[in-house]
Amino acid sequence: MPKIEALHKLLDLSGQVAIITGGSRGLGMQIAEALGEFGAEVVLIARKADELEKARAHLSELGIKVTTFAHDLSSAGAIAALTEKLKEQYKRIDILVNNAGTNWAEAAENHSSEAWNKLLQLNLTSMFELSRAIGRDWFIPQKRGRIINLASISGLVANHPKFPGTLAYQTTKAGVIGFTRALAAEWAPHGITVNALAPGFFPSKMTNGFLLENEKDIVNQTPRGKLGGPNDLKGVALLFASGASQHITGQVIAIDGGFTII
Repeated sequence: MPKIEALHKLLDLSGQVAIITGGSRGLGMQIAEALGEFGAEVVLIARKADELEKARAHLSELGIKVTTFAHDLSSAGAIAALTEKLKEQYKRIDILVNNAGTNWAEAAENHSSEAWNKLLQLNLTSMFELSRAIGRDWFIPQKRGRIINLASISGLVANHPKFPGTLAYQTTKAGVIGFTRALAAEWAPHGITVNALAPGFFPSKMTNGFLLENEKDIVNQTPRGKLGGPNDLKGVALLFASGASQHITGQVIAIDGGFTII
């Protein structure tokens, strides 16, 4: 009969290393707080060194072990350079959270090709390249790993016509969902799970302008009657990162207060 483990042990991340891209603020920081609280050492990767330093100080005050790397993951050679730095410092990596991403609002008929390619590179291609590197050099040899990809409800449903056009963003987030399912199937025999979070509307630096203009309409369309808050992503992120999700892979969970169910 399989060994039964206590749930608190399954959720315990003590001694594990979690890589979080775009982890210096917003949803990435929320995930870092959750994984760090349950014992993981968090490794934050973001473009801006000053924001990383603020994030490091904040997490350190919470008693969380944290390391930071300033990298623009969309730049040429960034993933290879980052991987080499990680190899110098970490013999094992247990969790990869692919959170880094960007947005662009423009009507489809006027959408810039440059912006389209920028979003494809950061939101999708960089996710593939970093997952490939971490999987090849750590997860597959270890025969264990957890990958959490940040999708969006924009990958599940189309925006209402009165909201700004986000064709490239929605395309990449739908791509993240397809990527999650395909990689989950391929890497399952290696003991690796791959799942995705699909947040709804959360206040953040990227969404503040949009929410300022549309918050009332969004809240009115949300069964829970509110935007996402500073703790709403933590539980499911911890689940996907921990041993409690060892039989869950290729899944996408919307954290949206019910926005996508009506």
